[in-house]
Amino acid sequence: MRARQIIRSIIAGSMLAAGASQALAADSIAGRWVTQDKDAVVVITKCGATTCGKISRFLVAPPDGLDQRDINNPDPKKKKRKLLGLPILTGFKEEPSLWRGQIYDPNSGKTYRSVLRRKGPNTLEVKGCIGPFCQTQIWQKVK
Repeated sequence: MRARQIIRSIIAGSMLAAGASQALAADSIAGRWVTQDKDAVVVITKCGATTCGKISRFLVAPPDGLDQRDINNPDPKKKKRKLLGLPILTGFKEEPSLWRGQIYDPNSGKTYRSVLRRKGPNTLEVKGCIGPFCQTQIWQKVK
């Protein structure tokens, strides 16, 4: 009789722990997101073992149109890459309630440490950081 109670307690505890870990898991960030400045759409998907995001569409045409190149990149070999289709979110790994990786800013040509966090069903908080200083943007899910 005592053994049955112990087994039931273990099973109940396991079920509670499984439910709690699912509740702590971050909501998916996969999908199409409009940047804060409403100038581009970024598609976020799984890329192997990590999550990444690419510019999929311009909502405001860049100075050189759809053929705009990565002219601000400090690497001469990368200056000729098209911005359309360019990976700007790379190496994101999921942790409870957030993702950590890197974000590339084509305007400055620099890559920053980044944290992504869902702030609701249609809102993504995007942080780019240098040391302890971070800048936050809010991206909206494409409907």
